[in-house]
Amino acid sequence: MKYQFNQKTKEAEGHETGGKGKEFSFSPSFQLSSFFILLLTFFLGFGLVSCGGKSPTVSQTNTPDSSNQDSKLTFFDVTLEQADEVGRPIWKVQAKRAKYTKEKQIGQAENPYGELYQDGKIVYQVKADIADIEQDGKQLFLKGKIFATDPTNGVVLQGNELEWRPQEGLLIVRNQINGTHKKLQAVAKEARVQTREQRIEFSGGVIAKSVDPQLQMRTEKLNWNIKEEKLIADRPIEIDRYKNNKISDRGKGNAAEVNLKTKIAIVQQNAQLDLLDPPLQIASNSMTWNMNTETVTTNTPTRMFQRVENVTVTANQGEMKIPQKTVYLTGNVNAVGQRSQSLRSNTLTWYLDNKLVEAQGNVVYRQIDPPLNFTGETAVGNLQTENIVVKGGNSGGRVITEIIPQERANRQ
Repeated sequence: MKYQFNQKTKEAEGHETGGKGKEFSFSPSFQLSSFFILLLTFFLGFGLVSCGGKSPTVSQTNTPDSSNQDSKLTFFDVTLEQADEVGRPIWKVQAKRAKYTKEKQIGQAENPYGELYQDGKIVYQVKADIADIEQDGKQLFLKGKIFATDPTNGVVLQGNELEWRPQEGLLIVRNQINGTHKKLQAVAKEARVQTREQRIEFSGGVIAKSVDPQLQMRTEKLNWNIKEEKLIADRPIEIDRYKNNKISDRGKGNAAEVNLKTKIAIVQQNAQLDLLDPPLQIASNSMTWNMNTETVTTNTPTRMFQRVENVTVTANQGEMKIPQKTVYLTGNVNAVGQRSQSLRSNTLTWYLDNKLVEAQGNVVYRQIDPPLNFTGETAVGNLQTENIVVKGGNSGGRVITEIIPQERANRQ
């Protein structure tokens, strides 16, 4: 490790009791292998000689209880560098002014600028107003109001703590994280950056907002694959979609993957989507929400609930075309109205605007009052008003009508 200083230091700041402090001077090009060993040596009173051959001078005014003083040294034009085993830089921090506190073993830099390296290339640029700097040769720690910028993809991470682990290719920013990018903004408690993969894991009260599509996502952990433009959550997540800055749809599930490039969200495990126009709730164990084509597709058993008409439809799979306000359901379809009237079929097309249904294949319509059943090949009508026409189909099949006696109807 290498540290560089100019030929002057400022008078150290005295103790709050009024001590004057210490004064040091160095000749130019002074270099040592360890900044903190150097400073500690000063405080222990060892004489050090610079490259120019001068011994530093130390003067101190006696103050009461000097052993408890919070002694400080101030340096100007400081450069802190660390290289790997083959000599490539892994970090560099520069500051116009830096202080070292003996008791806290911490260097405080004013307006520091740093560069974090991987394979000899800059992966993040770091700056702050004031930062406490710690290092152990393998890791770098900064504390303060810190901004870290990826010059490759434009990601900016703001937080109050930064930890750089070059051997792991891991950058950690903690404490009130605010991440910004042209396609995404996120707040969280912590951000862990895998610099080689260009992947960021946000954790702790994550709220992420994407620009296109316009979404807000809330979860406890969110992985952002920057290259692939994907957001992945492996725990409960809520997703709000906006149109003209107003919420249009709300989705949630126990896991999700959002592709910002294709504008497709795959929501899984207790997935649910609430559409505001038309007012429809879709629930399934897995659904594909395509915001580009305005469609929702489920390939697992699904349940759809229309709140206004109080109609519930279940099926093996379904598709919702939002602009057309039309639902297509297939496999063991069962539609139930407010008065327990039901329509079963192999397939069902549901026109939400017209409040009409078209059923095909093994149709069975049943109503309670008056109690009767119809069986046929097709059915068309309004389930809510119980105005259903059942037909036998093109093959000459007949419609079977069953009038159910009142006693039997009561037992059912």
